[in-house]
Amino acid sequence: MDFNSGGKKAIERLVEAYGFGTRQALCDHLGVSKSTMATRYMRDIFPADWVIQCALETGISLHWLTTGHGSKQASAKTNAIEVVKYLLSDGDLQEDGVYIFDKGFLPSTFKNPFVVTVNNSEFICDKEFDDIRDGKWVISIDGEITIRDITRLPGGRIFVEGGNRAFECKIEDVEIIGKIISLTVKYVR
Repeated sequence: MDFNSGGKKAIERLVEAYGFGTRQALCDHLGVSKSTMATRYMRDIFPADWVIQCALETGISLHWLTTGHGSKQASAKTNAIEVVKYLLSDGDLQEDGVYIFDKGFLPSTFKNPFVVTVNNSEFICDKEFDDIRDGKWVISIDGEITIRDITRLPGGRIFVEGGNRAFECKIEDVEIIGKIISLTVKYVR
């Protein structure tokens, strides 16, 4: 690819990617003058800065914007989901990067997924849930975050297990942070 030319076609692809009808609309969106646009277009100067901006704003494939070849849609944008990862340490969740999952790997019912790492275990969780049901949950007990098994009891009560002592309480006595959907354990020798 010769980045010293190809400006005309790239600018036309930018207009198409944004869904504009004219180069003037592209100028307005990018905040550049008509003369700047005209210079790059007439001299066939490749607009690398505008191409990158467009790819980030629209999710259109950088390869397609640059060359006009391949799929217009970026495959990572359509098939992947970025999920925030937290490290659970000393009763506190600390953000620790992200994981990128193929959308087919996570249940389609997930609304707000996140991952919690504790020692050699990684829990895939959902922050949004309709009801508290029996299962494994990320909860906060008096401000200390932990992972526990919860059993739903009559009268708006729950039985909490998994720590040093099991206990029974009202649902409102603990803060429910997320429902654990999946667990991955790393076996290290």
